[in-house]
Amino acid sequence: MIFEKTSIQGCYNILIEKHEDQRGFFGRVFDEKEFQKNGLKTQFVQSSISKSLKKGTVRGFHYQVEPNSECKLVRCIRGKAYTVIVDLRKNSPTFGKSDGYEITSDNYAVRYVPEGCANCTQTLEDNTDLFYLTTGYYSPDCERGIKWNDPFFKIKLPLKVTNISDKDQNWKPFDPDTCLT
Repeated sequence: MIFEKTSIQGCYNILIEKHEDQRGFFGRVFDEKEFQKNGLKTQFVQSSISKSLKKGTVRGFHYQVEPNSECKLVRCIRGKAYTVIVDLRKNSPTFGKSDGYEITSDNYAVRYVPEGCANCTQTLEDNTDLFYLTTGYYSPDCERGIKWNDPFFKIKLPLKVTNISDKDQNWKPFDPDTCLT
């Protein structure tokens, strides 16, 4: 496994090391010892899947606050998606920064989203499926979000937004003083 640091402190792109032969290949996408060696949380308690029917669909930005804040692993199991992570931690040296990366069913990359960061995805193909593991249980009371085009972050997605939920379209403007409360 290759743990590739991103421009956000504590956020990683995790790439598999392929062991190939005539059958194809084998590679690990999770190894508790390797995660811990890199200082990453490993106590995943919930897994989820999303299916987006249309290219250009946006989900997010999503995150949770205490007592159910969470780290998240995001992997594309079908299709292609562009993921953006923003750092909401006021005491972080990378506060306010964003990091984008393409995950596909062909590159097998996994994004590690640390606590205090929000994640957004935009599908780059029709019928894109994403798989999530989280260290916290979903809690509607702790759920928070940021509109994908909030001017504070100046995010540029690769495609025109073709589909977005009313909830994601109507998040309140980002407030750095209250975002993690």
